[in-house]
Amino acid sequence: MGTADPCKGNIITIDGPAGAGKSTVARLVAERLGYEYLDTGAIYRGITYFLSGRSIRPSEDGNIAHALEECAISIEEGRVFIDGVDVSDKIRSPEIDLAVSAYSALHTVRSFLLQIQRKAASGRKMVAEGRDMGSVVFPEAPIKFYLDASLEVRATRRWRELNAKGINITLEEVRKQVQRRDQLDSERELSPLRVPEDAHIIDTSKRSLDEVVNVILAVIEDQRAC
Repeated sequence: MGTADPCKGNIITIDGPAGAGKSTVARLVAERLGYEYLDTGAIYRGITYFLSGRSIRPSEDGNIAHALEECAISIEEGRVFIDGVDVSDKIRSPEIDLAVSAYSALHTVRSFLLQIQRKAASGRKMVAEGRDMGSVVFPEAPIKFYLDASLEVRATRRWRELNAKGINITLEEVRKQVQRRDQLDSERELSPLRVPEDAHIIDTSKRSLDEVVNVILAVIEDQRAC
């Protein structure tokens, strides 16, 4: 499918829209390969939590740039820390769901996080998951995947996840949120959601997590048999 050399580099990218299952799949693939896992979506959620918590709106570019100079964000063993405080659970709220696309679309935010993401992966074997990993952050990654699923399937998955956390919200509300997120991510001017060049596309709508992971591992094994 692609032209990238699978024998060079140690970065595997997994992109896709909200609810496609990429976070869980990426984590499982990393575990199976003995790689580290880079959850870039969590980093953007962390920045959204940081800025919105300081009542800095997406339109306040100058204030955002100044605030980011004082923001220390990191991921340690899958947990997100801001200024040394674990905010991993707080960044998964419906409020952050609604706000993250607006902040993620900003050049100031993306530039700030681009170098953080590349630095985090430098010299490491890593599975990087997000919305522009294969297209923007790691365009030279030798093996890329794009996971997708129908809107209804993705909304249902997200709804069940929120309910499991005790968040009272209807399936229809979640469907509208996911649909809105799709629109914002796809239509933004900077780094819009798209299928990366050379990516292997996998529809996860009717596949279990194990099935998706096995498909990915089979592709990786095949490409590495160079």
